Amino acid sequence: MHRRFVAIFFLMPLVGCDRTGSQRALFNTTLLLIYLNSGIIFMIVTRRATFRLYPSKSQEVKLHYWRRLHKDLYNACLYQRKTEYNRFGRSVSYYQQQNLLPEFKECWTEYKELGSQALQATVKRVDFAYTRFLKGVGGYPKFKSARDYRGWTYPATSGWKAHTIGDNGYLELSNLGQIQMRGKARTWGTPTTLTIIWKQGKWYASITVNCEPVRQTGNGAVGLDFGTYHAIACSDETIIDNPRFLGNTQQKIKKASKKLRRKRAPNFKKKIKASKRWRKNRKKISKLQNTIANQRQDWQHQIAAQIVSRNSLVATEKLNVKGMTRKAKKGSSRKHQKAGLNRSLLDVGISNITSLIKYKLSECNGVFVDVPLNKVYKPKVPCTPSISR
Repeated sequence: MHRRFVAIFFLMPLVGCDRTGSQRALFNTTLLLIYLNSGIIFMIVTRRATFRLYPSKSQEVKLHYWRRLHKDLYNACLYQRKTEYNRFGRSVSYYQQQNLLPEFKECWTEYKELGSQALQATVKRVDFAYTRFLKGVGGYPKFKSARDYRGWTYPATSGWKAHTIGDNGYLELSNLGQIQMRGKARTWGTPTTLTIIWKQGKWYASITVNCEPVRQTGNGAVGLDFGTYHAIACSDETIIDNPRFLGNTQQKIKKASKKLRRKRAPNFKKKIKASKRWRKNRKKISKLQNTIANQRQDWQHQIAAQIVSRNSLVATEKLNVKGMTRKAKKGSSRKHQKAGLNRSLLDVGISNITSLIKYKLSECNGVFVDVPLNKVYKPKVPCTPSISR
């Protein structure tokens, strides 16, 4: 039998108007190729690949300088929004701030080498923070310090180019040059956006690509039950133990935190700088926490890939993890036990494992089912009246 492919076109009309008032339809066409013989769907999706950057000393100085410039632009946009609302009672939109960027660059000429689209993405971050606040998802936007602002984004392909096929290579940034990068992407495609990240004293390049991921899966079906003593109990009698990454390193973190409290901490109100020993201990704690996070993430990816490789149907119970890990009520006599339970639940990472299984199943045309846990209704049985003797 010859191979058969079916092309499915989804047309999404976008209506726009020109100056004369006539309407025109713009159609965005997405092509999905379905391979009917094997049952595998080849679909263009967006994936992210993160590479470690190794800049030279001069390049690293310039990267830090650019990061501070983006931080100052973020704070300036935030200050403008706060000032306009507090003094005049009016809000500032993203498009108003975006239109002010040319005048801003004429006044502050050092921003010209950063690229207009990268500056627009930084302004968009402020708008996104306000949108989250108005929806009740996040808190009120705050000013960023140089330590808290981690990087910037190139929302399009202008200003950068990735010379790689998904395995090592180098990154080329305009006005900076070529930077060596190391890493490997499972599936590579067409790069679309780039985010430069500075974390734990290291530089990273997070590249989003449009690709066609292919993942093999089995014909099995399994149900998952999450816990703390055993991380996952499967319906096929497979037990996955909890590695307890946090519990194994918790004593080291406590010991380092105790030493940190004895050092001179910074106090910005009293203009007291942190001591060198305080900074050294703080870096040590941050390194331990970063190691735990990396170990947990690697373990979660391995477990999710192992489950998906055997089963094309995965069912789990729909858990309210946010409510399960909520703090104990004030005055509770078992608040220490509740805190320990919360640490164990967060150490497993139930929500992250679920999301990893979802997207891995979508790559192999699998099915993921969330079973809601409704309480069983028990009708009230009337009590029989007692018979007096």
